[in-house]
Amino acid sequence: MSIEIRNVSKNFGSFSALHNVSLDVPSGELVALLGPSGCGKTTLLRIIAGLETPDSGSIGFYGEEATTRGVRERQVGFVFQHYALFRHMTVFENVAFGLRVRPKKTRPAEEEIRRRVHELLDLVQLDWLSDRYPPQLSGGQRQRIALARALAVEPKVLLLDEPFGALDAKVRKDLRRWLRRLHDELHITSVFVTHDQEEALEVADRIVVLNQGKIEQTGTPVEVYDNPATPFVFKFLGNVNVFHSRIHEGIARIGDMSIAAPGHDDAENLSALAYVRPHDVEVQREAEGASFSARIQDIHAIGPVVRLELQHLEDPDFIEVELQRERFTALGLVRGDTVYIKPRNLRLFPN
Repeated sequence: MSIEIRNVSKNFGSFSALHNVSLDVPSGELVALLGPSGCGKTTLLRIIAGLETPDSGSIGFYGEEATTRGVRERQVGFVFQHYALFRHMTVFENVAFGLRVRPKKTRPAEEEIRRRVHELLDLVQLDWLSDRYPPQLSGGQRQRIALARALAVEPKVLLLDEPFGALDAKVRKDLRRWLRRLHDELHITSVFVTHDQEEALEVADRIVVLNQGKIEQTGTPVEVYDNPATPFVFKFLGNVNVFHSRIHEGIARIGDMSIAAPGHDDAENLSALAYVRPHDVEVQREAEGASFSARIQDIHAIGPVVRLELQHLEDPDFIEVELQRERFTALGLVRGDTVYIKPRNLRLFPN
């Protein structure tokens, strides 16, 4: 393992930012710390970097105790959301900075510094901007320069705190694909913080979902999206519909609909919540099998997908459904229609 986090807790006054967090980050993986604001993800990243000290617990790097080591001793590269580039230095000098300030005995020769900086600028595809200053660059270019600067000191671990948070949506999408390709080329152990679910699902090898200072679930993007361990993970990773249910002897009842509830054969009138994603709800004109009726309140066409807002006839809560445009057209739906919906891939959690 590259990073071993054991039973780490951190309080700021009466606020518990992290509570008994343990996590392993394998060598060469790109791991995303994902969660809402205030969940503890940035605090955990700063503790890994050595910028914060845990109240309890330990941090290990490559099998060696690192809890009391300073930032420089840990050999980490850090990329901030707002670039933190030196405005008075050229792009070249920004990237070279970490090499030039090394102690004399470990500082590379000037020729080696120039070679390494140009190599990194070429890697981030910005060698042609080496003589410019940060204010002359776009946001996306500045973030790539910040990444090159972090890599210049040859860190064992790369840490990124909301690296694309200050950029517009199109630039964010381009840069996260670029970061994924760069990581596949370098294979440097990387941990990045984000609150953007799509970003984490697209970029990371593994996702760590945090909530209120604790880890809710760890797994690959496919694992955490397709098999959420808790209701929080289900709700945080994309849109979801929630239905009130009762489970009795292996059967869950949602409104007038009854479905099998595996693993709950001994339940007796157990209160539960049923979770299903909008794209896992089938819409029909006629009642077929396990389904219930709802009225279409609104229709939103978004490219190839059409989103329907439905209201169950006996429930004030709205139900969101996503249909492919071809299916929507074939059904000929309009506002006010009464349809029948059949949830697929429904998950039950005792309430």
